[in-house]
Amino acid sequence: MKEDYYALLGVGKDASAAEIKKAYRKKAIQYHPDKNPGDAKAEEMFKKSAEAYEVLSDPDKRARYDQFGHAAFEGGGGFGGGMNMDDIFSQFGDIFGSAFGGSGGFGGFGGFGGGQRRTKGSNLRIRVKLNLEEIANGVEKKVKVRRKVQADGVTYKTCDTCGGRGQVTKVTNTILGRMQTAATCSSCGGSGQLLDKKPSDADAQGLKVKEETVSIKIPAGVEEGMQLKVSGKGNDAPGNGVPGDLLVAIETEDHKTLKREGDNLHYDLYISISEAVLGTSKEIDAVGGKVRIKLEPGIQSGKILRLRGKGISSLNGYGSGDLLVHVNVWTPKELNKEQREFFERMRNSENFEPKPEKSDKSFFEKVKDMFS
Repeated sequence: MKEDYYALLGVGKDASAAEIKKAYRKKAIQYHPDKNPGDAKAEEMFKKSAEAYEVLSDPDKRARYDQFGHAAFEGGGGFGGGMNMDDIFSQFGDIFGSAFGGSGGFGGFGGFGGGQRRTKGSNLRIRVKLNLEEIANGVEKKVKVRRKVQADGVTYKTCDTCGGRGQVTKVTNTILGRMQTAATCSSCGGSGQLLDKKPSDADAQGLKVKEETVSIKIPAGVEEGMQLKVSGKGNDAPGNGVPGDLLVAIETEDHKTLKREGDNLHYDLYISISEAVLGTSKEIDAVGGKVRIKLEPGIQSGKILRLRGKGISSLNGYGSGDLLVHVNVWTPKELNKEQREFFERMRNSENFEPKPEKSDKSFFEKVKDMFS
């Protein structure tokens, strides 16, 4: 089981953005690879702390995490989880300031240890539309993506300007003494490499467009507007960089008869007066097929039947919602002579007078039950 993000950073769930940032900086410095060379456990804690910070520092991701827990980031590489070292080094260098030399990077990746900077390719974004059955059960989608990859035969050479570091250092004299600053190398754009040999089908960065089929695992219970991340399936970066990510926005199709509300589903069932009086059985829509339900004689309009576990599988893995069947007794607007005479005779019948029982809940009680 994954560790709680708040516990990883050592903060409470009510921690402010500044407190979260401060806690992450402390953890990252403690477990930084430059301070713990060859320590696999420290490296793992370094990654976990960065993953926790990535989620908790983003208001939208933090809100989803608070609501759904780690389940909000499952499927297709996660919504925000599964960070690798390159993700961390490219995204959070500014957190460290001068803690490891002030060059804005990390040892072996961004300049702290004299290593080569690794740039990250750009992300790609697509939309995937799901029907209700796919949302309820989870699904694996295969999509075709046109992404930039390094062309066959392309070669790169070390940038002469920065010596492969991706950054250039400038020293200036001020009234406070000698100040050293670092900036992205303008010659190589921070990659530390320049294009050497370029095939005819490659662009100015040595990349070409290739169509690729990508498999996306979508967990059950996702909602409209959620975004999944498939790591490494975005555009390649030039040279020794790492690929960007494929960001998948979820869209949902409306169902013909079922309406979703959280993990629950709602179905409006219309029956005749005769069926309400005599009782009947009806076949109704449910996720994955039809189900038959029995209506007892004398059922009242507005009655809500709850079919346990027939709703949407919970995103956090805690079971499934329910299917709520709303019974509506349909009153005919036109009657023939025989029908009218029958209801005229029943108008003053004691058996036809409304006599609500305690079990016949009011509208407000029914609404309360729906949300309980």
